[in-house]
Amino acid sequence: MFDLDGTLLPMVQDEFVKYYMPLLAKTYMNAGVPVEPKSFIGAVWSGYEAMVKNDGSRTNREAFWSYMEPILPLSPEESEQIALDFYENEFNRAVCTTKPTPLSDQIVKQAKERGFETYLATNPVFPRCATLNRIRWAGLDAEDFKVITTYETCTYCKPNPEYYRGILESFSLKPEECLMVGNDVGEDLTARSLGVQTYLVTDTMENKKNLPVETDYMGTLEELKGFIGEL
Repeated sequence: MFDLDGTLLPMVQDEFVKYYMPLLAKTYMNAGVPVEPKSFIGAVWSGYEAMVKNDGSRTNREAFWSYMEPILPLSPEESEQIALDFYENEFNRAVCTTKPTPLSDQIVKQAKERGFETYLATNPVFPRCATLNRIRWAGLDAEDFKVITTYETCTYCKPNPEYYRGILESFSLKPEECLMVGNDVGEDLTARSLGVQTYLVTDTMENKKNLPVETDYMGTLEELKGFIGEL
């Protein structure tokens, strides 16, 4: 299981978010929606928190737009369509905040060649179209993954272990036969609570809460490639 942002798509998360959020606000303003950029961005962050706190009773998509419904003077369907248009188009400008490397595609393909199934376990807080674009930025093939987690279908988010349990149960996977590869100490290493081994990628490691680093393996993407080659 591979994380995307900061792992297969190297980036500094804060730089990425600070770049694309104002573009999203501007898209709503250009569509004639009376929003003030700063308060709108704050509302989007609160909608994100609603997804993170999702208890499995609805999709993350439903959790987000239910929160945004009283804030925007549109139906959730109309509001989401503006967002989808953004993620299909203007969002692609944010690739400038990322640092794609050919190592990522090589690592995924190497894993597949060695007989492993590969899953894109990216935090499901984005629509599928936004995630497919970020996969493209990273130079990856979406077809290489058995699943790509997005907000349309998932009912939990990282760091909730239930997010990982959902992948395991959906594909009848044994935790002890899985490896979660990610760069975020707080979000990706929680898979260990289910018995999944973890590999912490250190190139753009995130640990905003200064949590103790408890992982089975760690190293750079270059070292990860060598590690998978020896499995």
